[in-house]
Amino acid sequence: MATILIVEDDKAILEMLSISLQSKRYKTLKANTGAKAISLLSDNDIDLVLLDWMLPDVDGTQLIGKIRKFEGFQYLPIIMLTAKSSEEDKVKGFDMGADDYMTKPVLLKELDARIRSLLRRSQGLTANDELIIDNITINPVQQLLTISGENIAVGATEFRLLHFLMKNKNRVFGRSQLLDEVWGRFVAIDERTVDVHILRLRKVLKPHKSDKHIQTVRNIGYRFSPDITL
Repeated sequence: MATILIVEDDKAILEMLSISLQSKRYKTLKANTGAKAISLLSDNDIDLVLLDWMLPDVDGTQLIGKIRKFEGFQYLPIIMLTAKSSEEDKVKGFDMGADDYMTKPVLLKELDARIRSLLRRSQGLTANDELIIDNITINPVQQLLTISGENIAVGATEFRLLHFLMKNKNRVFGRSQLLDEVWGRFVAIDERTVDVHILRLRKVLKPHKSDKHIQTVRNIGYRFSPDITL
């Protein structure tokens, strides 16, 4: 049974989400502040976090940064729930390390689909083997990315995206295909989300001169090519 931490300061929404998730056989923990969320994360095994943007003691995006610093939580799936719906806000949420982003009012069936997709993909990584291409090593069992022997901090979605592209090197994937394979089939996310995460991945790789592995194929999508000169 997966354990989901719900971080929401609106009591009615908090209870509604908890009851809905429990009906889907999830165990839920509840926090109405960032401080409470950190405490629960420290004392419990959490599989996924639902995080409100506006909390009384801390901005939700700042809380993501704190969570990512916890050992073992660098790739903890986090879904942001917020009334903020502009493209700029969504990009900020993803830039801070959110794996998914839903605007309120939340559709419970859609939320359940996204949760199942993220849990399936985060758990499924352990079944794969380490990949080494040029100076990049990605280990889904340990959930580690190293470049030239140096451990590299990277968001959970970028980790999965890079792993998928490396596993399918030289194959070109359209944005809709990447959404299906990395985010989950039938999950309603704008295709531009892929571009945001590709940009973030390239920023991570660029200081190590490895960003050129991620190639854009005009009018089609993206591929990972091992055949470049570093």
